[in-house]
Amino acid sequence: MAALPNGTTYFVATAHGSTKTITAITNANPAVCTSTAHGFADGDIVNITSGWGRINRRSFKVSGSLTNSFELSGLDTSDTSIYPSGSSAGTAREITTFTQIVKVMSPTTSGGDPKSSTYKFVEDDIEYSLNDGFSAMSLTMDIDDDVSTAGYTALQALTESQADTTGKMRMKNGSYILFGCTVAMNEMPKIAEGQINRLGVVFNFTNKPVRYAS
Repeated sequence: MAALPNGTTYFVATAHGSTKTITAITNANPAVCTSTAHGFADGDIVNITSGWGRINRRSFKVSGSLTNSFELSGLDTSDTSIYPSGSSAGTAREITTFTQIVKVMSPTTSGGDPKSSTYKFVEDDIEYSLNDGFSAMSLTMDIDDDVSTAGYTALQALTESQADTTGKMRMKNGSYILFGCTVAMNEMPKIAEGQINRLGVVFNFTNKPVRYAS
């Protein structure tokens, strides 16, 4: 169904729980993490580090939580050629607070486009191409030049620290996208006659985003 961006809200992770060790992640759909006494509950959002590069520095919703294990909802790691057994160990850290970024203007996503590598053998008349992953992704936006908001304070701190964080983009229909990222905000306002003063913000993704229906 067609949708417009109006009503979309944006958040950034600003508080986390303690880091829990993941000793293994199964090759399954959904993937199951072994983590002793992790304390997570279904619906929690956790940021993952792992020896599996395709899930490293990404965030997922917890499901199927038991005392010493939990599932990463929506993650299929069945393919052992992509997710080799024995190299999945890492950490999980719950996001305990998302702070809303208010007064957002002109949000734009870029990147994520398929890339290819072109080559040609001397004896051939044509070139060939191989898929070569995807281009780097980012989200840019302007926000109102209002230093009194909690969102401004959060973005300022994350820009200074350059620490990994998680962004959350919630659509009007209740679906949402999680994306690991770093943040950069230009504190010098953009000034133009006839327009309100605004600040430029860039979220540079650290891996692929994850989408949930609700």
